[in-house]
Amino acid sequence: MTTWAGRTAAEISAAVREKRVTPREVVAGHLERIRRLDARLGAFRLVRAERALAEADEVAARSDLAELPLAGVPVAVKDNLAVRGESRRVGSAATPDTPAARDHVTVARLRAAGAVVVGLTNVPELCVFGTTDGVLGTARNPWDPARSAGGSSGGSATAVAAGMVPIALGNDGMGSLRIPAANCGLVTIKPGRGVVPAGDSDWFGLAENGPLATTVEDARLMLAVLAGTEPAPPAAPGALAVAVSLRSPLAGVTVSRPYAAAARDAAGVLMRAGHRVRRADPPYPLSLATTALMHWTAGTAADARPLDPRLLTRRTRVHARLGRPFVGTVGTGAARERLRHRLEPFFAEYDVLLTPALARRSPKAGPWHERGWLSNLLVNTACSPLTPAWNLTGWPALAVPCGTLPSGAPCAVQLVGRPGSEERLLAVAGQLEARKPWRRTAPVG
Repeated sequence: MTTWAGRTAAEISAAVREKRVTPREVVAGHLERIRRLDARLGAFRLVRAERALAEADEVAARSDLAELPLAGVPVAVKDNLAVRGESRRVGSAATPDTPAARDHVTVARLRAAGAVVVGLTNVPELCVFGTTDGVLGTARNPWDPARSAGGSSGGSATAVAAGMVPIALGNDGMGSLRIPAANCGLVTIKPGRGVVPAGDSDWFGLAENGPLATTVEDARLMLAVLAGTEPAPPAAPGALAVAVSLRSPLAGVTVSRPYAAAARDAAGVLMRAGHRVRRADPPYPLSLATTALMHWTAGTAADARPLDPRLLTRRTRVHARLGRPFVGTVGTGAARERLRHRLEPFFAEYDVLLTPALARRSPKAGPWHERGWLSNLLVNTACSPLTPAWNLTGWPALAVPCGTLPSGAPCAVQLVGRPGSEERLLAVAGQLEARKPWRRTAPVG
């Protein structure tokens, strides 16, 4: 029997539309892979096995099956987005275990396109930190299960990287798509503000919903569905002005050698593809770390307000308490507007910014939620200083694999563009993918 686990969403949907395989066969194959692998990887908080098979049969019976862009494609959903009939726990014992009455609009769009939700994925409590562990589960990196998948969309990234689903839905408020994608060898894009409907809590405009995928083609396909647009074939980006920066935006945090080497390697690939590549650092303000911390903590304070603090972990309580004084300030958007104004001239000169995606690999997997707030802050900042600026500006940013670490795990770079440049970033990522191919899924199972 042919297994469809490990195939791309584009391959699966084409086969289902052409009736070479049924949605039930596809979903059943992925559920079997989840059954075999997830006990040691921790991608899922909840697996919807029976409901997913029933919903696969409903997709097969649709009169518009031949037109569905995600026909029969299994998808995992991050557990901070509502899925009809399931509870939304956001990684916490403080949230109610009550079924959602309706799907979040992004989930509804995936289902309308023919996708089948097979489960809800693990997140750190309230999606605050860049390691996915907590009272409801720990997501491990399939390339090295001793290490964290990253966060906060860590469970979704684990599910895709292990071939348990071809695509997954996550979101990114300070790097929460790009961090786990970079750790797990996936393609993701944090779209610019307003491209995809935001989540139930968007951290005062910082957080955006987006895809996790193994290929640029799948990321482009899923982004179109989430944005409510028609999937379009890729277009050549033309010759672009590309700035390459190896500098950490946060003072005192350095980029390790393997991640800097990956960015240099990607720069060489893009130069050979015909782009005008130059070393240039964006004019990051010294206040960037303070601005990011204020927004990060204030978003958590707003999310924690209706919850019983006695049921929250210590690191979350501290984070929320620190953020309460800043809620009014960050709500004005003034600091974000000043940052945009400072960086706009740089992006008037350069079409794309290329940076390392991370500064170093993820820490060991474990109960980070049982450790103090400062320990979590330091490990998060050391790993991912390059992501938060682009949540603050609201501009699109993408992570794409490019090379490997000494351990053999994937390494990644980040591409950033001005508002409305999502397709351009995907096209450039496609050039990296074509000239620097990588293994799509981790060698597990």
